[in-house]
Amino acid sequence: MSQPKIIVLDDDPTGSQTVHSCLLLMRWDVETLSMGLRDESPIFFILTNTRSLTPEKAAEITREVCQNLKTAIANEGIQDFLVVSRSDSTLRGHYPIETDVIAEELGPFDAHFLTPAFFEGGRVTKDSTHYLLVDGVETPVHETEFAKDSVFGYRHSYLPDYVAEKTKGRIPAQNVERFLLADLRAGSRDRLMQLSENRCCAVDAETQADLDRFAADLLAAASQGKRFLFRSAASLLTSLANLGPQPVAAEDMAQFARSEKPGVVLVGSHVKKTTQQLEQLLEDPSVVGIEVDVSHLLEESDKERDELLHEILEKVRQVRQSGKTPVIYTSREELVFDSVDIRLQFGAAVSALLMDIVRGLPEDIGFLISKGGITSNDVLSTGLALQTARLLGQVLPGCSIVRTPKDCPKFPDLPVVLFPGNVGDNQGLRTVYRRLSNQG
Repeated sequence: MSQPKIIVLDDDPTGSQTVHSCLLLMRWDVETLSMGLRDESPIFFILTNTRSLTPEKAAEITREVCQNLKTAIANEGIQDFLVVSRSDSTLRGHYPIETDVIAEELGPFDAHFLTPAFFEGGRVTKDSTHYLLVDGVETPVHETEFAKDSVFGYRHSYLPDYVAEKTKGRIPAQNVERFLLADLRAGSRDRLMQLSENRCCAVDAETQADLDRFAADLLAAASQGKRFLFRSAASLLTSLANLGPQPVAAEDMAQFARSEKPGVVLVGSHVKKTTQQLEQLLEDPSVVGIEVDVSHLLEESDKERDELLHEILEKVRQVRQSGKTPVIYTSREELVFDSVDIRLQFGAAVSALLMDIVRGLPEDIGFLISKGGITSNDVLSTGLALQTARLLGQVLPGCSIVRTPKDCPKFPDLPVVLFPGNVGDNQGLRTVYRRLSNQG
């Protein structure tokens, strides 16, 4: 049974958080997609960043990617491939918009599978209900802060009800096929062979072994002609790609730092876990915090914004001159917006300022840690203006580290950590910082 190429459309850049040694693509023209298809790794990621966009723009970008993929797949003569719409393990994102567009452009598919389990982040699915580990307690995700997201809020943790809610009844809950833990562990190949007409399926998973078994059945069914689409968190990708251990252990990632000089930490995410991790990092005597007050960013003039940028970069220079590491972070105040559109405008304005900061960083930084999914995507695609980056592996469970290409104009061979906002314990950010600073 040949290994199909696994093509992942990632709605922020953190979906590669369980694999290693593959390409992340920041562009999706036919030539760049062909590079991904030709790469020796069985999996590659296209970073669409659609979670930061309006539904209309997300659909437009997804369609453009799929149409270019069709051309690239034909050009490269690829016969076997799987398409994954990778999204948030706490159920935020443009579902079913993205899977609908993929099905229109790259279908028909026999089924699409919701597989939100992400074990490294404490997310499991049992009896079709999705849970998040909160302070050691398995909590239905609709009871967490993520369900109250101002853009992607939802009311249900039971996946068939979630599907009915998000599709506005187009797919009723009773029409969602349920693959329970017992089904996965007993083997699902025969059921998979019976699926047709893009049947929506909700998949349980409590351990990686559950997904290993399910992935083996999926690949066997696909080898017999079944065509499947996935709306998935990262853990399924581990099982589908089957890459084995990463070449360099998480504890040894300091070898990729470019110099003995300090790196930079950039914190854009504002979720509660990020704030807790930031507080712990700022207690480290070798770092200095630089707060970026973004509360009035939409009201500021260009001149005021330029002055703020200059002031931050000057502080960065001074901190590094003193031999310490600057930790640049957005103000933590929870803001309320009159509409989703204004919320997205604000997010774009914050990102634009942070990317100007990235472009203004000293060229000799040893590493860059980017905290937050959308922030990390923008760092790669806009701040560093990369076409591709090579994933080295994980510096912490669920936390990827990539390296910029040798021909990157300003920051060649720079290790960049893509740290999701809601991953890791309270010490997670400090742990990653100390690993890259070679402090243990």
